[in-house]
Amino acid sequence: MTEHQPTAYLRGQVVTPTAVIEDGVVVLQGDTIAWVGPAAHAARQGWPDVPDVPDREQTPVTLLPGLVDLHNHGGGGAGFPDASTPDEARVAVREHLAHGTTSLVASLVTAAPATLRQRVEVLAELAEAGELAGIHLEGPFLSATRCGAQDPDLIQAADPDLVRELAEAARGHLVTMTVAPEVAGIAGDGGVVDALVAAGALPSFGHTDASWTQTSVVVAAARTRLADSPGRRSARPTVTHLFNGMRPFTHRDPGPIPELLAAAGRGDLVVELIGDGTHLAPELVLSVFELVGPANIVLVTDAMAAAGMADGAYRLGSQDVTVTGGVARLTHGGAIAGGTAHLLDVLRTTVAGGVPLVDAVRSAATTPATVLGDPRVGALETGRRADVLVTDQDLRIIEVRRAGRLVHL
Repeated sequence: MTEHQPTAYLRGQVVTPTAVIEDGVVVLQGDTIAWVGPAAHAARQGWPDVPDVPDREQTPVTLLPGLVDLHNHGGGGAGFPDASTPDEARVAVREHLAHGTTSLVASLVTAAPATLRQRVEVLAELAEAGELAGIHLEGPFLSATRCGAQDPDLIQAADPDLVRELAEAARGHLVTMTVAPEVAGIAGDGGVVDALVAAGALPSFGHTDASWTQTSVVVAAARTRLADSPGRRSARPTVTHLFNGMRPFTHRDPGPIPELLAAAGRGDLVVELIGDGTHLAPELVLSVFELVGPANIVLVTDAMAAAGMADGAYRLGSQDVTVTGGVARLTHGGAIAGGTAHLLDVLRTTVAGGVPLVDAVRSAATTPATVLGDPRVGALETGRRADVLVTDQDLRIIEVRRAGRLVHL
């Protein structure tokens, strides 16, 4: 799948967490980024062998960090909720890797406890091997009223013991679990939030019909629990696909959305946005960036098995899904059932919607790396893992490197 590139010089427009270097260089040594900076400074920084770029005006390229997707149910025809072996799950991992996602969190959906345990064990094997960045459980402690494409028959009461069992099966690789704040037993002493924090995982609030008050109380409590926990990945909880699967915001019944936005603006949590042009209007995505900033936003795909595939019939856990015109919907009921885009597609759509390139890249790489608690990935900076995308000026893939190795597209 890959070939070793012990030393490489990549030159082009370089996107860092704070700026765009119009003529920059990324130097890779083995699996590490050795230097990033303007091409004009390379020689005096000890890198005299930076090659010229012939016909730069005709063949400009953009260099991005490898992207980090925190919410992904599959792709390439394979879904993580349906993968009973590591090889089945690898199909989806490779699909997204070939399109620029070098750190991927595999997401499950609401299922019976025995199914969740088996799927977590499969995904933990890939995480142990470094092929996955972790595991996300979307359910089963959700609001049946706002279940979206989740199977309402499998939603269950909050169960901290099940959280502990699944966290143990995940072998330290459980990153987040989507929970509805209003469900009894989520918050409070000994509840699900406490079990997650004790396991080194983060609560992610979503699929919720919570009121403003319920949301405010649980977010504050989770923030306090995480701040007091030395083993956490991050000090901040997250929000599962803000706006989607939530009570709508109205001026007399505000529901959870304004409080989640306010908390993100304070830096108290991180919100996911599915900026694929289907789940959210691009102008709404732009408004959220302007309200809370890229340090508090992660762009995600919510991809399912149909990502990278043709229209047709698919599965998402226990549910039948039909994809028409690139949009996945439950075959029975019509609810949107995950995404069909790669994270680079989401990035491209977000930039086309008016979000500055630096901000969009930060939310597709740097901020999600902070949620993982992994300082090795997420940015083109000296000392980080050599995860680099080479794209054209339209942000379409030319080359992917993960840990310095060239990925065959």
